[in-house]
Amino acid sequence: MAEDAILGYLATHEEIPDSGQFASQHGLQHNDVVNVIKSLHGFRYIDAQDIKRESWVLTDEGKKYAAEGSPEVQLFLAIPPEGSISKDELQKKLDPSVFKIGCSQAGKNKWVDMGKQVSRKVQHVEDKVKDLLIRIQDGQLNLLLQVIGKDDINSLKARKLIVAQTWKGYSVRKGPNYAPRRKKVATDLTRENLQRGDWKELEFKEYNFNAKGPPAEAGHLHPLLKVKQQLKNIFLQMGFEEMPTNNFVESSFWNFDALFQPQQHPARDSHDTFFMEAPSTTRELPEDYVQLVKRVHESGGYGSRGYMYDWKREEANKNLLRTHTTAVSTRMLYALAKQPFAPKRYFSIDRVFRNESVDRTHLAEFHQIEGLVCDRGLTLGDLIGVLNDFFSRLGMSKLRFKPAYNPYTEPSMEIFSYHEGLKKWVEIGNSGMFRPEMLLPMGFPEDVRVIAWGLSLERPTMILYGVDNIRDLFGHKVDLSLIKRNPICRLGIN
Repeated sequence: MAEDAILGYLATHEEIPDSGQFASQHGLQHNDVVNVIKSLHGFRYIDAQDIKRESWVLTDEGKKYAAEGSPEVQLFLAIPPEGSISKDELQKKLDPSVFKIGCSQAGKNKWVDMGKQVSRKVQHVEDKVKDLLIRIQDGQLNLLLQVIGKDDINSLKARKLIVAQTWKGYSVRKGPNYAPRRKKVATDLTRENLQRGDWKELEFKEYNFNAKGPPAEAGHLHPLLKVKQQLKNIFLQMGFEEMPTNNFVESSFWNFDALFQPQQHPARDSHDTFFMEAPSTTRELPEDYVQLVKRVHESGGYGSRGYMYDWKREEANKNLLRTHTTAVSTRMLYALAKQPFAPKRYFSIDRVFRNESVDRTHLAEFHQIEGLVCDRGLTLGDLIGVLNDFFSRLGMSKLRFKPAYNPYTEPSMEIFSYHEGLKKWVEIGNSGMFRPEMLLPMGFPEDVRVIAWGLSLERPTMILYGVDNIRDLFGHKVDLSLIKRNPICRLGIN
């Protein structure tokens, strides 16, 4: 109806000067008229020009005063014409907000004498505020401005009784493609058009070859998965075999005891480790191996004095969320030791859990990257050589090593790399050679050595993708748009 009315009106008139008045005269909703004008203007049936008008509308408080009168007049009328009234009595007769505003405005207008007793100073007053609000409500603002000017309007605005409102509309003229009725253009050439032969008379909609198609819906890899795949490729290039890491729940025995980590170590406290409530303990452990581990903890062996304490089986049986993937390495090495010896290279990249205080660089769960080499006669030099090879494939060719302590490796080294962006050396991982107290109870020959290293997956990912808060990368606060717009991960390979 709106489209027919607009095109029909322009057939006999030069212009529709005001879309609001046009909608009112033809019994149409202005929003419907505006939508049709925008559509016709897009196809150049009409030319439209914006119209904006500022107007004032009453706030809820303004509507209340337009109906009941201004606070100052309500207060004035509550005072007896002759005599006076106490302030407390006057306050009881009025709403608290009306009393407060009325006292201020009536005193400002010099209508009343405010003291302990309140009395009138004039006999009659006019409620100009109410009259002005009613006229604004009735749409008489333009006429009103000619009579009393803008000062009173500004006063009402300051008292928050009125607010500005912008009305938007259009003036309309015929466009270059004007027609009394819109032509329906065809978008497709159908089989029926060809059979009827009416395709010759059809007017087809023009194709916009510059228009962008809808974005393809597809899955997106998380940055951690991209970096993980790149690291996995590097391990595979170096001849490593991936270890199974599908057990998040592990026993304290495989997570700590088999690694020659004493039972009184701080890492085994509930402040650092998540222990399971159900099932709270493991069902079975290899008993012969357990006894060997118990003995090496209590009294040593293989050239070691041990820790010289009473080792408790109930501590080893406790289930926990694994604190490192080295628990997986322990199981793999134990299984390897039960077979005729053959050198092996293992790696894993998976989730671990620690009872950490969450901040910009720490989470209670994160990913650990671990690599190990098991062979005869390995030395610290072999470890350094493998580390240089591994990290150079990540684009880190400048490495330094610092002596460190780990319960299950000796010697142990922290790994540092020179960060070109930060212009300083930063720690990137930890490494060492597994102790004889760990390997020999498993059944390995005495000349077999294991070198190993580990690092987190989150830290290199944060550096590669410019993320400075780990909570923006991993966890429930991650912005999903980050996953959609992040680029391909490319680790430097030398």
